[in-house]
Amino acid sequence: MLSISLFNAIEEAGIAVLTLTEGLEEEEFLASRLTRAETRRQLRLMSKSALLLSPEIHALLVEIDWEGWRALDQRLATSDKAEDTLLWLAVRALAPDTLMWLRVYRKNQPEWFKEDN
Repeated sequence: MLSISLFNAIEEAGIAVLTLTEGLEEEEFLASRLTRAETRRQLRLMSKSALLLSPEIHALLVEIDWEGWRALDQRLATSDKAEDTLLWLAVRALAPDTLMWLRVYRKNQPEWFKEDN
């Protein structure tokens, strides 16, 4: 059984990232201070939740880029303004890929995602 609340936090923040950036090109995203700030906040929530999961869970869900989340978290922790390229990469690859793999795992291994009663 996996940590459902952390996965829910990852998914909720990931959906927020996708919603905030839907239809935006990189230049539009970078030009919008408010969208960039909220997206950064949501990515920080995703990275914090991802890093709270145990190494055993990381090993089970091998297709998710846990090292990418670790690198993003470290970068966001050391700077108020993370490198724009890194944020855009997280928006376009890291967040959507993570959400996709979580859906795949939930479908293929539903017993891992059952909540305790």
